[in-house]
Amino acid sequence: MQTGLYRYAFPLSISLLLAACGTADQTGAPKTEQTNHGDHADHASHGAGDQLEKTAGPDTLPAFLNEQDESIQTIYRSVAKHPDLLKKMPCYCGCGESAGHTSNYDCFIEEQTASSTTWTTHGITCGTCLDIAAQSIVAYQKGSSVKEIRTAIDQAYKKTGVTPTPTPAL
Repeated sequence: MQTGLYRYAFPLSISLLLAACGTADQTGAPKTEQTNHGDHADHASHGAGDQLEKTAGPDTLPAFLNEQDESIQTIYRSVAKHPDLLKKMPCYCGCGESAGHTSNYDCFIEEQTASSTTWTTHGITCGTCLDIAAQSIVAYQKGSSVKEIRTAIDQAYKKTGVTPTPTPAL
């Protein structure tokens, strides 16, 4: 996928993700005031301000998502179902430096075990995190390889000038 298309692909990605997950709401991009990070200047506070919530597992979403748009809930649910994919995708919001994240997965889930999932609020505060997760999952569902997705994400976001998370190379 060409990098120029990524800025237009997010609304389509969300719609496809919602359709693939069987969600009734297919309105497009998440409706939240907190998802605009054009200059990424406020990411220094992300790590310290993130809240954690432990649930019985990936099928039980945290209460902090109750008031969020259904599209954001769908992304969180999808992240929990695709840990192997999203642990291989970098995040370009600055959270590697500010919050110690190592991948896009860390923007949504701090820890996932057989008996519990510890969720973080970081993802709901950042459009970049949501974009990368949605784009990665949709591309994967459409048959793209992990390496193709990673290449597309890196090409699309490296031009932002933000240091990506220290996600190991594929």
